[in-house]
Amino acid sequence: MALRMGSLYDALLAAHISEDQARKAAEEVADYHERIGRIERDLGLLKWMVTTNVLLTVGVLGRLLFIR
Repeated sequence: MALRMGSLYDALLAAHISEDQARKAAEEVADYHERIGRIERDLGLLKWMVTTNVLLTVGVLGRLLFIR
């Protein structure tokens, strides 16, 4: 069974949406929430990689241009 967002499910039921539709909608939102979480983790890794690359590039350029 897929994860559900309980408060969304309860709100949809309170709005007189059928139980099946409320369940499907809550599961779909939970799936998107999980996907966004994975994207945020990947962005954290990419930020770290870009920062490391920039620092190494600046270091190499600094050594080539200013140290003789």
